[in-house]
Amino acid sequence: MMDLVTVSQMIALEKEANERGLGFDQMMMNAGSALAKVINERYGHTQPRKILGLIGSGNNGGDTLIALSELIEKGWQVNAYLVKKRKKKDPLVLNIINNDGQIISVDEDKSYNELRELIRKSDIILDGILGTGFNLPLRKEISALLQVFSEFDILPEIVAVDCPSGVDCDTGKTAEETLHANLTVCMAAIKKGLLKFSAFEYVGEIAVVDIGLPKNLPEFMNIHTSVVNQDIVRKILPARPLDAHKGTFGTCMIVGGSTNYCGAVLLSAKSAYRIGAGLVRAAIPGAIYDAIAGQVPECTWIVLPHSMGVISSSASAVIQENLDRVTALLIGPGVGQEKETLDFLKDLLRFDKTHTRKDAIGFSSQSKKVEKIKRPNRPTMVFDADALKLLPDIKSWYQMLKQPAVLTPHPGEMAVLTGLTIDEVQNDREGAVKGFAAKWGHVVVLKGAVTIIASPDGRAAFIPIATPALASAGTGDVLSGMIAGLIAQGMTSFEAAVAGAWLHAQAGVAAAIKQGQTISITASDVIDQIPFVLKETASTN
Repeated sequence: MMDLVTVSQMIALEKEANERGLGFDQMMMNAGSALAKVINERYGHTQPRKILGLIGSGNNGGDTLIALSELIEKGWQVNAYLVKKRKKKDPLVLNIINNDGQIISVDEDKSYNELRELIRKSDIILDGILGTGFNLPLRKEISALLQVFSEFDILPEIVAVDCPSGVDCDTGKTAEETLHANLTVCMAAIKKGLLKFSAFEYVGEIAVVDIGLPKNLPEFMNIHTSVVNQDIVRKILPARPLDAHKGTFGTCMIVGGSTNYCGAVLLSAKSAYRIGAGLVRAAIPGAIYDAIAGQVPECTWIVLPHSMGVISSSASAVIQENLDRVTALLIGPGVGQEKETLDFLKDLLRFDKTHTRKDAIGFSSQSKKVEKIKRPNRPTMVFDADALKLLPDIKSWYQMLKQPAVLTPHPGEMAVLTGLTIDEVQNDREGAVKGFAAKWGHVVVLKGAVTIIASPDGRAAFIPIATPALASAGTGDVLSGMIAGLIAQGMTSFEAAVAGAWLHAQAGVAAAIKQGQTISITASDVIDQIPFVLKETASTN
């Protein structure tokens, strides 16, 4: 994973590296070289290769000048536009001049006419004006310069150096003149503000480059937050051995459904299978069995007692009786919030070594006599949808779960779970998800634009994706089914939540790409893309 840091943490890392012999000048050289490599690998095939660097007076400007010098050596036509004064004998500036690059100073271009001409002629623009130490508001001269870019209907590709100029790298607040980057190349780590709104709307794709920081720096021990990428998901996905059978990949049980919400359990079941679970059991109220059972022929079905079409309180005994070999238990998709279902959930969580079962209805037994049944080892549980809204009505619910569970709330459900308002959740998403994961002792997945996953041990992971393609009914059921399916295959709660959330987001993006728009994407469209996202990700797994 890519580290996610505050500005103060980044400063501390660089200070420690300097004290250990990696000087600030060498860090800048490393950063500039790595930046040049990214640009040449990504855009070097274009002809002609013309690049314009916007040069500030700080470290970002230095990184940009070093990158431009190396790009000259690779055959690029380079122009460096000095937005702020630099020393007359600045060796980084002189190196550009000595290698036939062009230097233009804003002091010699008061009307910005030369800047406009350079924008028209360039293929790539490197934004190296302001860095991570910037605080709003923009100074007038910087604002005026950036407003020149708004005159163009089409701009060249824009690459931000560490961050787009005008972004507060801690708060995510952004000046309206800030250039929308196609790519942001972060030095050593991603700054937290870039994954907050409105900054996230300006960063484009994010890449991280190594600037040589020693991995044993003490400050790294204080960093427990990361950003998920394809490489880490590939590494943690379950292996698929040639001699596998369905038992190898676990059994996922999904408890859900009601007469008002028949489809939710289907979406979760399909998703669990698509993500690789060996067997999926769907436990549903008998009232909806005829309506949905044939729609997922791969499933096995457990018919639960119901009251007026919702799961009744006596259903917990049937669930317990059918937990043999179940390795993940998802509760919530479409269950509703009726009192009968609340009583069922209370009874399920209170179940210990023995339990009295009566009036149980299911394929395995339809006996109505009272008997004692032994509880098998509890599978890891995933709670989603209405189950999340029922949990607060169960005293000390989080203490009743014997294994680390996964909770998958959207902001509204998080508000119900925590007693916070939705605004309080959204205004400090990271603080909310980390704090309650620690309090409850379970993994929490706070869904939304840039989903955050938090573990009770203090780790947190950000999914750097936001798309309206996932803003439709049922996509949450898809996510919970994917996470449960991964847990069924043996992944830990945190790893399954991380991989499931990243793959789910990628499937949403893939569905939008396939259809060429985000307006009419359905949850089923997202499920259809899971195999293709896995193909791109799984590699040798």
